[in-house]
Amino acid sequence: MNSKHSPRDLGRILYLPLTAKALTQFINDSVNSRLKSALGGAAPAVGAAPQDAPTSPAPAPEGEDGIETTLEEIEGFQIVRAIVASEVPFVRVVARDQKSYFGILLDDNNRKPVCRLHFNRKQMYIGLFDADKNERRELLGSVEEIYHHADELRETVRRYL
Repeated sequence: MNSKHSPRDLGRILYLPLTAKALTQFINDSVNSRLKSALGGAAPAVGAAPQDAPTSPAPAPEGEDGIETTLEEIEGFQIVRAIVASEVPFVRVVARDQKSYFGILLDDNNRKPVCRLHFNRKQMYIGLFDADKNERRELLGSVEEIYHHADELRETVRRYL
């Protein structure tokens, strides 16, 4: 048998994408569960199998209140949380999804906004706050561009300390 790939290599080629997809879905489900728990919803037991899980990463379904939490919003929240962790413990930074924006707050206090993610439009924006808590929107080409605003995000958190 003159094959370029051994049976072991073929197994890796066939199952690697499926394994990566399953791992991504598991991580997304875990993050969504923790966010729902942090936002006051009941979270499923740790290790419980998700019911009717989609086969690929997709936005969370729209709730009865019309609020839809997207994967990009969750990624943005994690990026902001990582940035401001140099100033405060990351557990103090929480998310609240609204119909028109995804709010990121310090101490779960809407008087201490860190930023807002406006990702429910064709263009993505980050809403940054000045000392008077006036919001200024900055266009983002991708979620990763939040890192370009790291100094301003840290400064916003320092003002609340």
